[in-house]
Amino acid sequence: MSTIAICPTCGSKSRIKEKEGETIYTAVQDDEALKKIGQMKKVMEKFKSKAEALEKELEALKSQQ
Repeated sequence: MSTIAICPTCGSKSRIKEKEGETIYTAVQDDEALKKIGQMKKVMEKFKSKAEALEKELEALKSQQ
């Protein structure tokens, strides 16, 4: 999942990637894209929490047998 930050070079909003110890900034040029990225992050977090809850429930069911 992308992390959004201000690029120190150009001052634009950018996605940050770390590769081989180096931080790479990729500019996000559209405000709507920023909104979509935020929405996707929220949806992914909800999905992740639901998946974790289902894994715990499955483990509990397996331990009862």
